[in-house]
Amino acid sequence: MPSVRAASVEAESLAVVGRFAGLARGAGLLVISVFGVLATPAGALPLAFGLLALALLTAAVEVYASRTGRGRRAAFVLALVRAAAIGATQVATAPEPGELNQWALNVLTITAITLQWEWPPRVTVPAVACLLVVQLLPLTPEDGVGVVLRVLIESVLARLAFLLLLRSTRQVDRLRERRIRLEREEFLAVERRRQEREYLAVLHDTASATFLMVAQRGETADPAKVAEYARRDLRILTGETGHDSMVELESSLRGVLEQSPVRVNARWSTVPLLPASVALALVRSVREALVNVERHAGVTEAVLTVEDGVRVTVRDTGRGFDPAEVRPHRRGIRGSLVERMAAVGGRATVTSAPGAGTTVELVWPDD
Repeated sequence: MPSVRAASVEAESLAVVGRFAGLARGAGLLVISVFGVLATPAGALPLAFGLLALALLTAAVEVYASRTGRGRRAAFVLALVRAAAIGATQVATAPEPGELNQWALNVLTITAITLQWEWPPRVTVPAVACLLVVQLLPLTPEDGVGVVLRVLIESVLARLAFLLLLRSTRQVDRLRERRIRLEREEFLAVERRRQEREYLAVLHDTASATFLMVAQRGETADPAKVAEYARRDLRILTGETGHDSMVELESSLRGVLEQSPVRVNARWSTVPLLPASVALALVRSVREALVNVERHAGVTEAVLTVEDGVRVTVRDTGRGFDPAEVRPHRRGIRGSLVERMAAVGGRATVTSAPGAGTTVELVWPDD
């Protein structure tokens, strides 16, 4: 059966982008702040070191928020305070009087870009607008126009890139959902056809037994008995029986042995008619046991014993295994044998050891 739905690509991408944005902003602006301090005039170094301390504190909070997912709002507020503080003091920290401070400009643009990847426009638009106002106050009109254009263009491009990423991940999610749905439908269709074939095979064996009786007895066949058998078979074939239909286990198992992947030495004893659900469980369990012999035992022969009661045993002399070491996700023994037999009131027991072969015992009823 196809696995259940995993986390969406969109959610995973948003989480990755959110973590990356905070880390990139915190680390990048800390490095830029170090170089900004180095370019600051000697008279403004105390102020520059104060701004560097603020950048260090903000970077630590952003890294913590990115790694843990907590404190995102505090990191957002500190990022705005850092950009506003550096922008408001750009005149004092500029290398030359009247020169545009690249430290403040880089902090502003990187902050505006990375915020587009973490927060919606209703948050980023007023935040960036406020930062622009603070940045433009000390600047001349010529410098101010250039700063506004740069920040707007970079912010819009960052937002468009983010939206393109969202669109791509949502398309991937839709395609994956469609693939999972098709795989599930295909699996269910294959499983339904397989079960129908097995059930029809059991029913076919029952009807064949009626026809064989008529052929063998010829004119001596009791018409009333033949009619009763035919009516029973018809009720089985049309699903009109009000209870579990009775079928012959031996004829059903012989169909499995004919298609067995390994040679089977069968030993039979008289077995009474069984409910169809029980016969199906035994047929499927025997088939699974023979498939396991072919896949895992390393031998090409097995022994099938059917005893009255009903007790069906499949033995092989292959390499064997330790049942206690079978991992939980491997459902061959538990799902195909133990649970299947338990569902019809029976019992399945698997006995094996490395080098000692394997014995599968199926018992119904479990008393």
